[in-house]
Amino acid sequence: MTATAAKKVLVVDDDPDAQIFISNLLTAHGFDPILAATRAEGLRKTIDEKPVLILIDMMMRREEGIQMYLDLKRDERLRHVPVIMLATIERRLFLKWRKIHSPDLTGLASDAYLEKPIEAEELIRLAKKLSRVPAMDPAR
Repeated sequence: MTATAAKKVLVVDDDPDAQIFISNLLTAHGFDPILAATRAEGLRKTIDEKPVLILIDMMMRREEGIQMYLDLKRDERLRHVPVIMLATIERRLFLKWRKIHSPDLTGLASDAYLEKPIEAEELIRLAKKLSRVPAMDPAR
């Protein structure tokens, strides 16, 4: 990857409207979004595309978002990739769930959580922070 290449961000969401919104937002801020609509597709693209960040809709059907998060964080090859979980439930409920269902993952500090509806500025701030992309010059 060259120094000017856009950083790949995997967006795993089964809602096409959410995919379009997030994809356009990421593209406008210099990222290269990769889209997946299922857990299996997301895991395959994580391995094949090597994104610097993954956004997962926690509320996908059949708990695929939750399961993908657990798959990523329990796989030594993939657990280093930061994840932003997106959901309509409060952050504290997600953290409580994670503590109960996967206490081995509670110490992973590189993950973030955003409640829907997503605040565009907050998503970009977190994406830049977690992917280590320098913030844009505010004068631009």
